[in-house]
Amino acid sequence: MHLTARLIDSRGETGRQIDANKAASTLRKSTDIEARGGSRAAGMNGNGPNKMVDPLEDPLPGLGTYEDFNTIDWVREKSKDRDRHREITNKSKESTVALLHSVSDAFSGWLLMLLVGLMAGALAGGIDIAAHWLTDLKEGLCLVGFWFNHEHCCWTSNETTFQERDRCPQWQSWAELITGTSEGAFAYIVNYLMYIVWALLFALLAVALVRAFAPYACGSGIPEIKTILSGFIIRGYLGKWTLIIKTITLVLAVSSGLSLGKEGPLVHVACCCANILCHLFTKYRKNEAKRREVLSAAAAVGVSVAFGAPIGGVLFSLEEVSYYFPLKTLWRSFFAALVAAFTLHSINPFGNSRLVLFYVEFHAPWHLVELVPFILLGIFGGLWGALFIRANIAWCRRRKSTRLGHYPVMEVLVVTALTAVLAYPNSYTRMSGAELIAELFNDCSLLDSSQLCGYKPPTNTSKTGVGNSLADRPAGEGLYTALWQLALALVFKMMITVITFGMKVPSGLFIPSMAVGAIAGRLLGVGMEQLAYYNHDSFIFKGWCSPGADCITPGLYAMVGAASCLGGVTRMTVSLVVIMFELTGGLEYIVPLMAATMTSKWVADALGREGIYEAHIRLNGYPFLEPKEEFGHSSLTVDVMRPRRSDPALAVLTQEGMTVGEVEALVESTRYSGFPVVVSQESQRLVGFVLRRDLLISIDNARKRQEGVVSASQVVFTEHAPAQADDGPPPLRLRGIVDLSPFTVTDHTPMDITVDIFRKLGLRQCLVTHNGRLLGIITKKDILKHMAQIANRDPDSILFN
Repeated sequence: MHLTARLIDSRGETGRQIDANKAASTLRKSTDIEARGGSRAAGMNGNGPNKMVDPLEDPLPGLGTYEDFNTIDWVREKSKDRDRHREITNKSKESTVALLHSVSDAFSGWLLMLLVGLMAGALAGGIDIAAHWLTDLKEGLCLVGFWFNHEHCCWTSNETTFQERDRCPQWQSWAELITGTSEGAFAYIVNYLMYIVWALLFALLAVALVRAFAPYACGSGIPEIKTILSGFIIRGYLGKWTLIIKTITLVLAVSSGLSLGKEGPLVHVACCCANILCHLFTKYRKNEAKRREVLSAAAAVGVSVAFGAPIGGVLFSLEEVSYYFPLKTLWRSFFAALVAAFTLHSINPFGNSRLVLFYVEFHAPWHLVELVPFILLGIFGGLWGALFIRANIAWCRRRKSTRLGHYPVMEVLVVTALTAVLAYPNSYTRMSGAELIAELFNDCSLLDSSQLCGYKPPTNTSKTGVGNSLADRPAGEGLYTALWQLALALVFKMMITVITFGMKVPSGLFIPSMAVGAIAGRLLGVGMEQLAYYNHDSFIFKGWCSPGADCITPGLYAMVGAASCLGGVTRMTVSLVVIMFELTGGLEYIVPLMAATMTSKWVADALGREGIYEAHIRLNGYPFLEPKEEFGHSSLTVDVMRPRRSDPALAVLTQEGMTVGEVEALVESTRYSGFPVVVSQESQRLVGFVLRRDLLISIDNARKRQEGVVSASQVVFTEHAPAQADDGPPPLRLRGIVDLSPFTVTDHTPMDITVDIFRKLGLRQCLVTHNGRLLGIITKKDILKHMAQIANRDPDSILFN
């Protein structure tokens, strides 16, 4: 069975791009949406005195490039790179200069990874420091220097205590600065209002900058990164303006107090760095497939600097975002993640010599009985993940289809005001998401003054837990207060995150999802701890939880809950477990994490197969062929291909007999981006495939550089030009731009095999034949529409080619 390439109809199909207005205008501007070819030597040779220059030596500008909102030809790009590498290798044996060039070409990939790691690590460190400072600015100001955040301001103070370690004379709240006192109702109202004003200011700046300078800087970026890595082109999405604006507005959005994180957008930032640095190296600048290998490594770098988890970052790129991930990319991802983590560690943004804000170490071991509550947390995470995806997609679809989508600035300001008004009274919603998770992960020690450690004093002080941790104790008034505040925070976070994710500001989902799970886990952990304390003689706890021992670690439950909810939303498994144990530094908790994460995925998959990123890809209509989705229908390619019975006949070129005028008329009368070349209209025997863009560029170039080419000139795609009249114009030979080995399948090929071919080879199109005769053509878009119909979804929701 043969395989092949196909023409794509770009006829006026617009849709919701990342920024709808920009994308729609782009689609209107380019009527020939997809036109590339499979031939490496895209050139022409003419007869007569003005013979065409060989394009291998003098390439025509524009050949082999891609329009916006199109899919690359993976096979062609990989073939081009192999030819380039073969040529360099052969030349390296001829001279020392050529050998040095060969060595530098081989080394350029590692150098690029080094630069990506350094740049992304430096930016992530700056984002962490700036976000921490602006978050604290909502509550007060440092008198020693306004550029110090709350923690750094009080570092040098000698007047802090363990009970009030966050209070020092150098740091004053806005009430103290304005009214001179921090006590009383009026001071509370002043602080409340200043908190809301700063939150609204940060959110307004963020959404205004995104709208004015870089519409692509909004959102998480991971759905679009996944689509780009699958071969789709979105010009400007990874450009310098997007990088600058996303870096600035990410700080502002996180600091505004909205229920979002910076981890997802950091993947986008790292990919922007990689894309910009790719332009320094010819090998990556001129080859879209090679550039996507670099972007896969950059995705690993993004997670590495977001969580301080380089190994988890590499696995995240492999499991979640990458479409093509060869072994070489794995090594380079590992190296780039290492460099980025080292750079971030050198900057030390949190001042604790750790890569993350919520690094913790637990001391007590876990017991087999605790697997039951861990699995319960996994079930909760799966239920929450499936519920969140459905609610968020419904809200985003409502945003697209109603007037709500016309007022993105107003939406951001209203959600920010609502978040600030409801969050301030509760200390657990007032603090940033990362600080909340750090608080929930914390294992209570002797010197802890947190409300979550508000236990009654132990009756027997001679028995304590392992290390610096305390034995299980009865809950005190402070802990009960913290628990009902956490319960309210859980409801608030679950609801507000649904409407926050997807707004026109940079917004990540990792931290809000982890916060929901960490709250649920901490509540369950404290419940288990009290159950063990008051029932240590029962058959459940007898034998491993003696009185005065540190049996239950509530912080561990918070960690397991965080992993469960994040897994339920994103459907990550292996990479998530590795990220979580890299955060905590404890290898002994891998089994609870694995059990909860796997349970979460099973439960979430039972309620809906898509993760949040796949759901947003489908919502936006991107041409993404999900590798994990199975094709279970028994249809054949003849059922999916075009033309259908009611469609016009397939537009083709014959290998000889057509004039330049007839070819130009055919191109002008259709919107297809490529045309099959056949022996004749009668035989329909397939010769090859030529792309619209290459055809137009070649004819235009011939008219300018070759004498005698007129509308009456014959266009031939054969090796040798046919005999011609002495007084006729010279023929135009275009065999060089024909892909003579297009991928083809027969009309009776099962669609599941065809879908696998498209996935594994990254095809854009494939020709369909019957007994060697051309029958039709099938594109990635045709496949996606067919799969949507099978799943009872609207096939017109696939908006791009």
